[in-house]
Amino acid sequence: MTDIKIAQIGCGYWGKNLVRNFAEIGALGAVVDGNSGTAAAMSAQHGAPVMDLDAVLADPAIQGVAFATPAETHGPLAARALAAGKHVYVEKPMALTAGECRQMIADADRAGRTLMVGHLLQYHPIFAALRDLVAAGEIGALRYVYSNRLSLGKFRVEEDVLWSFAPHDISMILALANRPVTEVTAQGAAFVTPGIADMATCQIGFEGGLRGHVFASWSHPFKEQRLVAVGDNGMAVFEDSQPDWDKKLAIYRHKIDAAGPVPIPTPASADYVVVPKGEPLRTECQEFVTSIREGRPPRTDGTEGLAVIDVLERAAAAMKAA
Repeated sequence: MTDIKIAQIGCGYWGKNLVRNFAEIGALGAVVDGNSGTAAAMSAQHGAPVMDLDAVLADPAIQGVAFATPAETHGPLAARALAAGKHVYVEKPMALTAGECRQMIADADRAGRTLMVGHLLQYHPIFAALRDLVAAGEIGALRYVYSNRLSLGKFRVEEDVLWSFAPHDISMILALANRPVTEVTAQGAAFVTPGIADMATCQIGFEGGLRGHVFASWSHPFKEQRLVAVGDNGMAVFEDSQPDWDKKLAIYRHKIDAAGPVPIPTPASADYVVVPKGEPLRTECQEFVTSIREGRPPRTDGTEGLAVIDVLERAAAAMKAA
C-alpha cells in the first residue's frame, strides 16, 4: 500500500492495464471512464470508486491522475489537472504538436507538479540493461541504432503507423544516443487506408555522426520488435518478439580487420545477457508514484516526451513533403 493515490482516467483498451497495475501497487484511488459499464467493471474488479473528472480534481486525497485518452485531449486535460494541483501522467504520444508539449511542460513547471509520459519500453528491464551497457561502453562508441516495429495490424484510421508505433522506438533511440538531433527525414506509404500511412521509415541524424533508423509497419507478414545498437567494439540486440526471455538481449563481438586492402569480418556467436524478469508497465506505474513521493522528475518526463514529439513532427513534415 502506498500513501500516493492515482485516479485512472480512461479504462479502455490500454487504460485497463494501467488500472490493474496501479491497483496492484496499492496506488489506485479512483477510476473514470465515459462508459459507465466499463467504469463499474473496473471498480468491482479492483476496489476503487467510480468518480467523474471534476470530483477527482476536487479530491485532496488523490495526488495524481493518469490519462489513457486520445492524444488530442492530453493538453487540455493536463492543463485542468495541473491547475487543480494534481501530478499528471499521459500515455504516448504526449500530444500531437511540439507546441502543445511545451505548453504542458510550462503548466507543470508553473504548478510545481510532475509531468510524465508513458514511453513504456524505457521501463522494460531488457532495454534498461541495454541502455546501461551502451552507456558503460560495452560495445564501444555507438555508430548506428535501428529499430523495427512490425506486425499485421492493429490497423488504425485516426493516426498513421509512425505516430502509433514509432514513439516507443524514437524514445529508446534518443535515450541510447543521448545527444542532440541534427536531422530528421522520413518516407511512408498508405496502401490500405487512403491518407493513413501503414508503413513508414524515419531516419535520425545526431551530433557527432551517429545515425538512427526506425521502420514501422502494421502491414507486415509477421511480428518483429527488434532494436539493434552497433558500436565500434560490438553489437547489441534487444529482440522483444523473442519468446525466450533469456535470449531477448544478445551481444555480438564481431571483429573487423581493416588493416588490409579489403576489410575482413570475423563473425562471433551471440552472448546472451540474462536480465531479471519484470513487468515494464508495473515499473512505469511505480516510477510515477515514486517521482511524486520524492519530488523528482521521472525518467520519461515532459522534456523527454517533447523530444520524441519533435522528431515525430519533423518526420511527418518530411513524409508530407516527399
